[in-house]
Amino acid sequence: MQRGLPEKRKIRNVKKVIAVSSAKGGVGKSTIAVNLALAFAQKGFRSGILDTDIYGPSVPALLGLSGEPRLSESNLLLPLSRYGVKSMSMGYLVDDSSPIVWRGLMVMKALQQLLHEVDWGVLDILVLDLPPGTGDTQLTLTQQVILDGAVIVSTPQDIALRDAVKGINMFKKTSIPILGMIQNMSTFICPECSHETHIFSSDGVVRACAKHSISMLGEIPLHKSICDDADRGFPTVAAEPDSERARRFISIAEKIAAHISLGNSP
Repeated sequence: MQRGLPEKRKIRNVKKVIAVSSAKGGVGKSTIAVNLALAFAQKGFRSGILDTDIYGPSVPALLGLSGEPRLSESNLLLPLSRYGVKSMSMGYLVDDSSPIVWRGLMVMKALQQLLHEVDWGVLDILVLDLPPGTGDTQLTLTQQVILDGAVIVSTPQDIALRDAVKGINMFKKTSIPILGMIQNMSTFICPECSHETHIFSSDGVVRACAKHSISMLGEIPLHKSICDDADRGFPTVAAEPDSERARRFISIAEKIAAHISLGNSP
């Protein structure tokens, strides 16, 4: 252990932990994180998702959940469950219309509670939905939690990729394995005729992967159904499990499972 740094530890009763990051807001990272957690559950794994965005939690809305978590007999928070996935978020602990106006120390205290004071039962995999940026939250996670890898989400446009590269370099500097990148909103699919159009660069993430020697995990289209599913709290993998869109999320989850040796069965 380096002098002055806290010792990394595992999250209680969780076998594998991955972080989903974008370093930039608005690229659909949380939607992808939730659908990946659902895809792991569909494959038969005991899956959970932890929303580490203290200021702007998205997981409750994406899962259509609300209400304050109960406490276990050992005074730990009990996750809320839906669609076969356990979840925890600051959004369950505060009113969704109340801003969280906290300084860094309070944010770190809340993050510690979410990381180590939740009774997950036993999970095969926990997906951490990281907030945008490369600040205190990300540094705390990389220094204090044993992560099995990180997934970087970006749209193909250069402005998003610039921040995604910062995220790549952060994980490299903290010696966190980068499992690969996901290109979100890769094409726009017309809901009327199903024609695909590249509204951004067609291969921005592909080029970034090649430049930084990172695996390309897959592409998710900009499709109205994915947006509508997210808005109604019924994510695509749960709402349309047999659709091409859901199969893309499941394919990415399978690649991640192989990367971290999650196994073919729980």
